[in-house]
Amino acid sequence: MDIRGAIEELAEEAEGQIRDHTWVLTPADRSVAAKAASDLDAIVGTLDSQEALSEVERLAHLREALAAVAIALAHVHGRLAWFLGAAATALTPVLHWRALPAEHGPTFGAVPPTLEQYTEAEDAVRRLHSTLANIATTGHIRLPRDP
Repeated sequence: MDIRGAIEELAEEAEGQIRDHTWVLTPADRSVAAKAASDLDAIVGTLDSQEALSEVERLAHLREALAAVAIALAHVHGRLAWFLGAAATALTPVLHWRALPAEHGPTFGAVPPTLEQYTEAEDAVRRLHSTLANIATTGHIRLPRDP
């Protein structure tokens, strides 16, 4: 599964758990979600703003997004931790990407992603931002297809 698909599945599962009251959001959940959402919003901007960046800068932003998720994860327990852990796992392919040429020699397995992979990963981060922002503000995750 691709990064975007994995994040979409997580958002749908979280929405179902919140709707079914399996996951009852605490004030701490909302606070951590708000901080993580804010961090992600600052890191990965709009599609146009990201596409204007160099591949090195785009990759740096994606790695910063993964770091922001990991930092948020370090501050929670329970369902939000499980959600953030799964989100971090979904974003891990960016750790194997490289934006610089290999020159001469091995790259520790790092591979150059396609421009489509950058866009897909950035879309996934935007979706994760939206999900966390909705957890923080309403407790309801509005999926893109919701009215």
